[in-house]
Amino acid sequence: MMDPAKLRSLLLAALPGAQVEIEDLTGTSDHFKATVVAPQFAGKSRIDRHRMVYDALGSAVGGDIHALALTTRTPDE
Repeated sequence: MMDPAKLRSLLLAALPGAQVEIEDLTGTSDHFKATVVAPQFAGKSRIDRHRMVYDALGSAVGGDIHALALTTRTPDE
C-alpha cells in the first residue's frame, strides 16, 4: 500500500519546488487524487505533465496505486 506522505515525497523528489496535495479518495491507500503545481510543467501538454508524474511514481502506478486522479498546472495557471 501507498500512503499519501510517501506519494507526496516521490513527487517532490522528481519535481523539486512543486506544490503537491494528495487525497486518499477511498481510505484504502490505493485510490488517490493528486494536485501538482510545478514550474517544470511550463510549456508541456497535459499528457506530457501526466507522463512526468507517472514517471516519478514508477512501478507504484498499477501496483500499490490502483487509481490516480491528476490535476497538473504551472504556478502561473
